[in-house]
Amino acid sequence: MAAPILQFGTSRFLQAHVDLFVHQALASGQALGRITVVQTTGSAQSAQRVAAFNAPGGYPVRIRGREDGVVVEQEHRVTAIEAALQADQDWPAIRALAAGPVRVIVSNTGDRGYELSAQDGPALLDAATPPRSFPAKLLVLLYQRYRNGAAPVTLYPCELVANNGSVLRELVCQLARDWGMDDGFLAYLGGACVWINSLVDRIVSEPIEPAGAVAEPYAIWVIEAQPGMTLPCTHPQIVVTDQLEPYERRKLFLLNLGHTFLAEQWLRTGRAVDETVLQAMSDPALRAQLEALWQEEVLPVFDALGEADISRAYLAQVRDRFTNPFLAHRLADIAQNHEQKKQRRLLPVVALAEQLRLPLAQPRLRAALQGVAA
Repeated sequence: MAAPILQFGTSRFLQAHVDLFVHQALASGQALGRITVVQTTGSAQSAQRVAAFNAPGGYPVRIRGREDGVVVEQEHRVTAIEAALQADQDWPAIRALAAGPVRVIVSNTGDRGYELSAQDGPALLDAATPPRSFPAKLLVLLYQRYRNGAAPVTLYPCELVANNGSVLRELVCQLARDWGMDDGFLAYLGGACVWINSLVDRIVSEPIEPAGAVAEPYAIWVIEAQPGMTLPCTHPQIVVTDQLEPYERRKLFLLNLGHTFLAEQWLRTGRAVDETVLQAMSDPALRAQLEALWQEEVLPVFDALGEADISRAYLAQVRDRFTNPFLAHRLADIAQNHEQKKQRRLLPVVALAEQLRLPLAQPRLRAALQGVAA
């Protein structure tokens, strides 16, 4: 039976989060079905990962850390992957899947995944080769589905972009307009397909080669409810809510901001090349800087929003996660695409404080943001 879930991205995060959730839900009959994974890059490492996904027996995910004061050490063999395909080699097969059995599309394409390519154009609508950009790939696949008369799909972008579903929908719809596509398809694309804003949160610190990952016990997938949506599965760590923004704000301004601040110090001060978050938190001076940043420059923003208690409860969880002795979460990994991360994680805190007219100097945030475009 063809898998009803199509996933763009093979990252260790997806392996230990969405794919693990679906695996666990399948065991209790609460998943839509299995997953076809699409690898969009063509490196040798990517090819090895695709081969590993296609091998029998699944791949390992190790959960290590503390949960409610109890040490957790588990290993799962994730068998939710029906097949793994490479976009450059298997595009006709991917088109056929998207045009028929697929009911849900999930993506996590990295920090630059929504960038468009000038090389993509309407000639690719009927080509045997895929577009270069992810939004253009989606456009081609959804157009194939529309022409086949298939029902609209639900799309779950998991990229760390605010309102990721709305942003991706507008990108794809604008691309369709630029390509001169017909009004019926535009209505199908923007009005019938369901584009979900969602938030994912789990620290996945290490890969297990060629496929697999090491992750913390904490995990949540917060999904903004929309009429007509199809869930990939139900799971204890999936939250469907009418209010996504408070969850998003806590993760971005406390966990993500904390990571990026530590990466900023790592980049600026020539710290050990293999330093981890745990090691950084064990440095009293650096820990004091981060605590001061949270207490003096970030939490007052939450206080002004009426979210004092819940933000401090979440921050307590963040501290536990940052000091998890079982994870080797390298600052070098966090520092990838650092300038873009500062724009998304630090700049909005300063902007919101100004919008709320709070008397906050925010010196640490402003120092980290020097040279970052507003």
